[in-house]
Amino acid sequence: MLSPTELLLSLLVTVLTAQYLKLQWSRRRYPPGPTPLPIIGNLWTLKFEIRHETLMQLAETYGNIFTVWLGQKPVVVLNGCQTIRDGLLSHSEELSGRPITPLFEEISKGKGVAFTSGDKWKQQRRFALMTLRNLGLGKKILEQRIQEEAKKLVEFFAMKKGDAVNPSPALLNSVTNVIAAVVFGHRFSSEDKDFLQLMEASEFFANFTDIFWAWLFDAFPWLMRHLPAPHQKIFKCQTFMETFVKKEITRHKENGVPEQPEDFVDYYLTQISKASDDSTTPYDEDNLVHLLVELFVAGMETTNNTLLWALLHMVNLPEIQEKVQKELDTVLEDSEIIQYEDRLRLPYTNAVIHEIQRYSNVTSFGFVRQVVKKTSLQGFNIEKGTNLIANLSSSLYDPAHWKTPRQFNPDHFLDKDGHFVTSNAFLPFSAGHRVCLGEQLARIELFIFFANLLRVFTFRLPEGVKSVNMDYVNAPTLHPHPYQICAVPRSAEKSARQKELRT
Repeated sequence: MLSPTELLLSLLVTVLTAQYLKLQWSRRRYPPGPTPLPIIGNLWTLKFEIRHETLMQLAETYGNIFTVWLGQKPVVVLNGCQTIRDGLLSHSEELSGRPITPLFEEISKGKGVAFTSGDKWKQQRRFALMTLRNLGLGKKILEQRIQEEAKKLVEFFAMKKGDAVNPSPALLNSVTNVIAAVVFGHRFSSEDKDFLQLMEASEFFANFTDIFWAWLFDAFPWLMRHLPAPHQKIFKCQTFMETFVKKEITRHKENGVPEQPEDFVDYYLTQISKASDDSTTPYDEDNLVHLLVELFVAGMETTNNTLLWALLHMVNLPEIQEKVQKELDTVLEDSEIIQYEDRLRLPYTNAVIHEIQRYSNVTSFGFVRQVVKKTSLQGFNIEKGTNLIANLSSSLYDPAHWKTPRQFNPDHFLDKDGHFVTSNAFLPFSAGHRVCLGEQLARIELFIFFANLLRVFTFRLPEGVKSVNMDYVNAPTLHPHPYQICAVPRSAEKSARQKELRT
C-alpha cells in the first residue's frame, strides 16, 4: 500500500503528465514553436521575460510565425518586416483586439483605449485622434508649446555650465508638460509635488517588468488581489494617476466648458454633454479618466526614453554629433526658431533621429493583441481569440531591409545624394488599427527637442568616464541604464566655426 507521500507524488505526476499531453494536443492548432511544459509553458525557455532577441532566435528555428506559451496561454509571434506588415496592415481589422486578462481588466475596468476592444474602443480612439488634430497636431500652435518646453530644457542644461548631470528628470519634465498642455491646457512647475509624483507613478507603471507576477495574477486573480507582492504597486500608481486627472477634470467643470474648447478635457466634457441623453454612449468621465492616464503614460515614456537614447548615442558617437551640428550651423540662422518643417532642410539630422528610433527602439513589441476574426497568415490559420504579438524590433533589424542592421548608421535613411528616405521596415510606432495614437506628436517633439539641444550644446562624458553602457533595461518601454553627461555650451566653438566659414 502506498504511503501518503507516495500517493501525493503519484497524483502530482499523473496531473503533470495529463497536463503535458493536453498541451501537446492543444498546440497542434497553432503555428509551431518550442515545446511547452505543464503550468509554466515556455516561460522557462524565455527566462521569465520576453526579449526581442530571444524571439528572433526562436524565429530562426520555427519560422517567422511561431507560438510561445506564457503559462497555459499560447501567444502567436509575428517576426520580420514582411510578416509583421502582412499581419498588422493587410489583416489590420482581424488583429485589432485586445485580450481581456484579469490584470488588464483590473487596471482598465474596461475603459479607455489601450486595454479595450470592439465598437466602444473604436469610438474612443476615433474621438481621441480627432481631438488631437483639433488641438493642433501638425499645426503651429502645438509646435509653439513644444518650442517653449525645448527652450526651458536648454535653459536647464545651460544652468549646469557643463557639469555632469542625469538628463532624465529634465527630459521627462519637458515631455510631460507637452502632454499636460495638450490635455489640461497648462503646464506644471517642476516643483509641484503632485506633478512630480505623477511622473514617478507613470514611470513605474510603464516600466513594470515582472512577467512572473503578471502571470501569477492572471492565473490566480482572486488570490493575487490580496497578496502584498510587487504588482500591488501598479494598482497604487494607477489609483494616484486617476486621482490626479480627476482633480483636473473637476477644475475644468468648475470653470465651465468654454464655447471654444481649449484642451482635450474641454473637448471630452463637451462630448459627454452632447451625448447625455444617449444611454448607449461610450462617453463618460470614467472613460475620460482612463484615456487621460493612458495618454500620459504612453506619451511620457516613449518620447522621454527615445531622447535619453539620443543623447547617449551622441556621446558614444561624437563624429555623428559633429556632423549634425555642422548641418544645423550651415542651414539655420542664429535667431531662427527651429520648426518641424525644418527637417526637410536638415536631412542628416532627420536621418540620425530616425536611426536612433530604429537602432534603439523603445517599444519592441508593444501590447499583446487578440484576433477578433478567424484569419489566415502566410499559410497558418489563426483562430478567433488567439493572442498575438508583433516583434517590431525584428522589422527594425531585418537584414533584408537594412544594410547594416546591427550598426548605428544614419545612411539607412539617406540616398546616394544625401536626401532623406524612409523604409517600409521602419515601424517603431507599430502599424494598423493599433498604431500609436501620439505618433505625430512624438515625431514633432523628437525633432524639435533634439535639434535645439544639439544646436546649443556638445554632449560629452563626464571627466574620468571612458565608456557608456549601451545595453537596455528590459521593460515595456526599453530604456538605457541611468547615466550622466556634460552639456558643454557650443557658443565659443560655433563662433570660431562660422568665422572660418566666412573666410
